[in-house]
Amino acid sequence: MPRSQRNDNFIDKTFTIVADILLRIIPMAPGEKEAFTYYRDGMSAQSEGEYAEALQNYYEAMRLETDPYDRSYILYNIGLVHTSNGEHTKALEYYFEALERNPSLPQALNNTALICHYRGEQAIQQGDPETAEAWFDQAAEYWEQAIALAPGNYIEAQNWLKITGRFGE
Repeated sequence: MPRSQRNDNFIDKTFTIVADILLRIIPMAPGEKEAFTYYRDGMSAQSEGEYAEALQNYYEAMRLETDPYDRSYILYNIGLVHTSNGEHTKALEYYFEALERNPSLPQALNNTALICHYRGEQAIQQGDPETAEAWFDQAAEYWEQAIALAPGNYIEAQNWLKITGRFGE
């Protein structure tokens, strides 16, 4: 049984009902509808921490989806799964692929910045302040791009940029 048919909570059920209605009324090619179904099932599995199942669904959605914009969101979600699994290098690859298809995806820029910041923190713990500064500078670049796209978001990042003197460099 597809995951979309076994959602247990109210929000998932509501989302599934709305998505099913949209799939019926919006003109789409059959492959696009199938891709969306896999994408939706991937999001549902991901929200329940079923990352292997989520990845299977996302990969199938990628196989079927042809629109670069829609593919960017699938790639972004694959990146999220890898981030959740601590696979930061893999996550970055998917965030970059998402940004290639959709440069206006601030959440991918934010998550890339978070990984860079995390790596900067790791470098500090390892006693390598020069490498840490390079990672922090990289994080600042990505956060500035994300903030430019979504000025009301990422307040903590804006504060960090101001506190560290990196805002507007």
